[in-house]
Amino acid sequence: MSGISGSKRAITEELVKQVGLFEANVLVINPTLKEYEEVLGFTPREGQEEFDYTGVSRDGNTYVRIDIWLQKVEEDRKFKVVFFLEDKVRQNKDETKTQFINNIGNCSWAADEDTLPSWFVARDYREAKNGEEDFYNFMRIWLGGLNYRDPETELSLNWKNLMKGNVSSIREQIGGEFSTSVISLATIVTKIKEDNETGEETTVEYQSIYNRQFLPAYCMKHFRIKNYNDDMVIANIQARSIRDLKLHEKFVQNVTGEYGCKDFYKLSEIEDYNPAENSVSTDDALIEESEESDSSDMY
Repeated sequence: MSGISGSKRAITEELVKQVGLFEANVLVINPTLKEYEEVLGFTPREGQEEFDYTGVSRDGNTYVRIDIWLQKVEEDRKFKVVFFLEDKVRQNKDETKTQFINNIGNCSWAADEDTLPSWFVARDYREAKNGEEDFYNFMRIWLGGLNYRDPETELSLNWKNLMKGNVSSIREQIGGEFSTSVISLATIVTKIKEDNETGEETTVEYQSIYNRQFLPAYCMKHFRIKNYNDDMVIANIQARSIRDLKLHEKFVQNVTGEYGCKDFYKLSEIEDYNPAENSVSTDDALIEESEESDSSDMY
């Protein structure tokens, strides 16, 4: 007896990778299997179980991964930005300072609470956990409709619920009265992977989104009229005090600084990626799907 049967393999068109700044809206957060198919257009594997966005770090701490899917304004192109929140108080390397966060997502470092600045302690605050600063940076831009100068305004999520993977309070804000579009930075991550059997090393590239800096939509105009990829322009911004910089210039200073983005990027409007411009890239680089950019091995 012979026969040919089964299910048809899903064929997906490989997307051209892109780099640069783009305006986008939040489409879905920590999507379910159904949303992966109906909202994002991915076909789940047969027998695929629902995603568990929680886990335990190598240090034994609970964490939650927050996947935020962005859709370019007036286009169907989608990107994913990933945040990890770990149930561990954030301290500097020698543990002499602790980071604190207030009830609108602003952060401040101090050796103890008595040395926190007065503007910070004017609001309720607590010790910050690992990953919160970057995540709340995004939330403050995305929920730009909130009046953060109003003393009654709050942007504070239930930590215990987050550690259980409950992000309903965040998902409820999608398309809500406070939500706005955001400017994100598309990057290319390059890694060296070694074949477990042959030991052969291969350069692999995949699409990513820089998750430490975002801008409100109105800032895009500045990158259209000035070349922020120019070394002289960047040097001038780096030489100035952050207090003297406009919002988009602070963004440039942070992205290009010592602790900024380590991936390949361009500080101009988004365009198709040209591997020849990336000094880390090689001719035999493999292009992986963006799903590989989860950084799920971070913990």
